[in-house]
Amino acid sequence: MKSLLAFLTIACLGLSAPAFSAQIGDDGLHKEPWFSTTFRDVAEDIESATAEGKRLVMIFEQRGCIYCKRLHETVFSDPEVADYIQQHFMVVQYNMFGDEEVIDLDGRELTEKTAARAWSVVFTPTIMFLPETAPDDMTTAQAAVATMPGAFGKWTTLHMFQWVVEKGYEKDEHFQKYHARKLEEARASGALIE
Repeated sequence: MKSLLAFLTIACLGLSAPAFSAQIGDDGLHKEPWFSTTFRDVAEDIESATAEGKRLVMIFEQRGCIYCKRLHETVFSDPEVADYIQQHFMVVQYNMFGDEEVIDLDGRELTEKTAARAWSVVFTPTIMFLPETAPDDMTTAQAAVATMPGAFGKWTTLHMFQWVVEKGYEKDEHFQKYHARKLEEARASGALIE
């Protein structure tokens, strides 16, 4: 009887444990296997992404960020979101307080932390979406076509990535209107059950 009770207790504990545990790198940041490692030359990264038929996304995170953890464990772990991002984007991770060298679009040499300050990144996570071609007359922050500060749920995150792929930033439909429309379409099709 004791062994049956012990087995049931262990089984229940196993069921209540999270199904996904984000991998943590040596820098203390959460890692996805589909993140790209580059020399952090933004113009070069845009060219590389474009050559692969993708868009460049930069994500700023910091050690111990509970919102970053949430993003990785509840959003990036969703196959629909992860597959979409991998298909359409090259993602480069930045440490908001890191010392790795970064080369801005205007040619300035920075560190990750000075780039974060120069580009007005004050929240983690912050996701910056870059254009398809690298302009040489502006900074990365000026060139960004969209910025997503903070951790949002699956649908807001997925819709932001879709909005960028569809170049919503060039159209009249603001992201919030696009997001509301996409949610309504998902409800109508049964893909979103609340």
